[in-house]
Amino acid sequence: MFQPIKIAPSILSADFMNLENDIRMIEQGGAGYVHVDVMDGHFVPNLTIGVPHVKQLKKITKLPLDVHLMISNPLEQLPWFIEAGADMLTVHAETLEGQWLEHAVQLIHEGGALACVALKPNTPVEVLTPAIADLDMVLVMSVEPGFSGQGYIEGSELKVAQVVDMARAVGNEGLLIEVDGGIGVGTVERVCAAGADVIVCGNAVFAADDPQGAIRQIEALGNAARG
Repeated sequence: MFQPIKIAPSILSADFMNLENDIRMIEQGGAGYVHVDVMDGHFVPNLTIGVPHVKQLKKITKLPLDVHLMISNPLEQLPWFIEAGADMLTVHAETLEGQWLEHAVQLIHEGGALACVALKPNTPVEVLTPAIADLDMVLVMSVEPGFSGQGYIEGSELKVAQVVDMARAVGNEGLLIEVDGGIGVGTVERVCAAGADVIVCGNAVFAADDPQGAIRQIEALGNAARG
């Protein structure tokens, strides 16, 4: 919360025929993470990439792999992605309730990765209660997960502020807050002012005329919004 802004370009919007070149480009542009969207066609209506891709990404970049599991059975697959080299693993609160959410966080930590829980736009922050004291990051979705290129859902920054309050209440001052969906130069300031630290950008980076410049501009705007 309120840490220096880091940009996590989502490779869902990258050129998969030239993915290594795109990874090199965002490294040189100052990206803080590589955001990897894993979709199973069940939890969300889309299929993307999986374990083999994470293994290959681990070989070509030193940036931390921020792996977002939009899947219906995370407990079964967490060991696969840990072994593949994910540095941070995000599970969705909508797929795990109560003690199972706590169990997922424990499994991630035992595997040596950082643990994150994601919230869909209509999911209340209260579902984080069992695990928030032990989390490394919370991902606030500012679009419905499943497809890139969607517009920011107005008011998502209010949920960011709610997560800040929850984390402070349990003493988790080091919690990172990530926001994903429709974030670019026109929206980054409001989420960072509310407490977001990690900004997922898809088209705002990879579809820009100057992707490296876009990373630097979005990061600068986010940091300036801290006041």
